Amino acid sequence: MKTVESPPNSLPSAKVWPLSIPAYRALGEAGLIPRNTELLYGVVYQKMSKSPIHSALVGRLLKLLQQISLSGYLVRSEQPITCDDSEPEPDVAVVRGVEKDFWHQHPRTAELVIEVCVSSHDYDRSKLEAFARAGVREVWFVLAPERQIEVHRRPANGRFAEQKTYSAGRVVCEAVPGFELEVEALFES
Repeated sequence: MKTVESPPNSLPSAKVWPLSIPAYRALGEAGLIPRNTELLYGVVYQKMSKSPIHSALVGRLLKLLQQISLSGYLVRSEQPITCDDSEPEPDVAVVRGVEKDFWHQHPRTAELVIEVCVSSHDYDRSKLEAFARAGVREVWFVLAPERQIEVHRRPANGRFAEQKTYSAGRVVCEAVPGFELEVEALFES
């Protein structure tokens, strides 16, 4: 088994032994890993608690996605996407397929992933490589304190070739037909 670089805030000389996705699932099902975690690059991370603004924005995004016709797509919230050595659980994901496609395996990619960032900017951005390697077509970071949406498109070689930040105006999703929103309206309380 290979070791991986120690995660931030760990002991510098400590070795971290990565978990495979099957091992992570088995340990979770056995109750040996807390429920509120996700596997990133072979390392188990405790997920942050949700603030009221985080929950409100996720709810608003889900409602906006439910208002458009998404034949052949599923909208999922906080459900795993299996990526090589990671199983992140994005706040919102739009995947191709129907419910029965995912009875025995999680999606391996998504058309759109949205992460709402209140105080988790660096943590959520650390998932970009996993999403790019999995071929996720578009990733949005909804930056609540900044009232901005950061959009990443065109995955290639573990990176996204295009990145743009919107502070105002309309954001049109290229990966999900019919999904667009006004930045200002998203953040209205």
